[in-house]
Amino acid sequence: MADLPTHRVAADTLRRFVAEIFRRAGCDAAEAESIAFHLLSANLAGHDSHGVIRVPRYVEDIRSGRTLVGQSVTVVSQSATHAVLDGNHGFGQTIGAQAVDIGIAKARAAGLAIVALRHSAHLGRIGDWGERAAGAGLVAIHFVNAAGAVLVAPFGGTARRFSTNPVCIAIPPMAGRPMLLLDMATSVVAEGKVLVASNGGKPLPEDALIGPDGRPSSDPAILYGPLVANGPRISANGTGALRAFGEHKGSGVSLMCEILAGVLCGGGTSGPNRGRFSNNMLSIYLDPAHFGADDLVQAAMDYVDYVKSSPPAAGVAEVLVPGEPEARNRADREAHGVPLQVDVWVNLCTIAKGFGIAIPA
Repeated sequence: MADLPTHRVAADTLRRFVAEIFRRAGCDAAEAESIAFHLLSANLAGHDSHGVIRVPRYVEDIRSGRTLVGQSVTVVSQSATHAVLDGNHGFGQTIGAQAVDIGIAKARAAGLAIVALRHSAHLGRIGDWGERAAGAGLVAIHFVNAAGAVLVAPFGGTARRFSTNPVCIAIPPMAGRPMLLLDMATSVVAEGKVLVASNGGKPLPEDALIGPDGRPSSDPAILYGPLVANGPRISANGTGALRAFGEHKGSGVSLMCEILAGVLCGGGTSGPNRGRFSNNMLSIYLDPAHFGADDLVQAAMDYVDYVKSSPPAAGVAEVLVPGEPEARNRADREAHGVPLQVDVWVNLCTIAKGFGIAIPA
């Protein structure tokens, strides 16, 4: 499919538009604003897979009762250095923020903290939670899985066994420099990028998917079944699977995410026989000051400069490190607006009209 962005929508206009949709869907003003802020944050970072393309799914999740509005985390158990939290199937943009803030407070007091979150609705872009902790001066590490979302085939297999299982690592930022932020799915691409491609967005790599015949593919219909313009994308309708990145290495990391996030957090793995979708996240927070690493940020940036000084390979403009593409996308999109594919904008407008919301010019 061709890369077919429609007109750019001003970031603030898009945020207000999405927030109003969630207010009409039943969220209070604060939660609606938080959902809109974090979805837009993903678009601004260039991760359209976790941005406003998710609005139709989120609204349907409210209507079906899969996601509950107005929820807060429940503390299942805790100590000075850990907490086990239940998200009660509340919006990830609310539950995730609460869980991270608990981790930040404990790590500041004790030097480190581990937070096990279970039963959250979709947590969105995990990079947001790494940025939240790193912005508070902490190193953050997150392992995530999704119970009830079997999408990825293990290395050597064709049938789905894993969710996309993101890993995120964030380092506190230096003034005037992009945050050092690794945020990646353990599949070749996140499921949301297949969703974007299915709506006329950026095409997938040729080996992103695998069919039941064992052949690699880049066709989103492998995951969703036959594609209908402006229609729903239901992964259960597809006959194929996403592939793990890096062959056996990505498959191994994905397996460990299922154990660390799914089993250890108590929310369950992606299969078998998992019904209701929920994200589970194991987070580790470290305060550099408690480790005698007061110069962590400067030392990290010095090393980044050393890495970036490597001469570029043929056809490459420069060596980039995690976080730089997101920072550049954010600067461009805040200045010039967010590009949305035609189908994404049509779907947003259809939902808005159903709630009686005026469409922005």
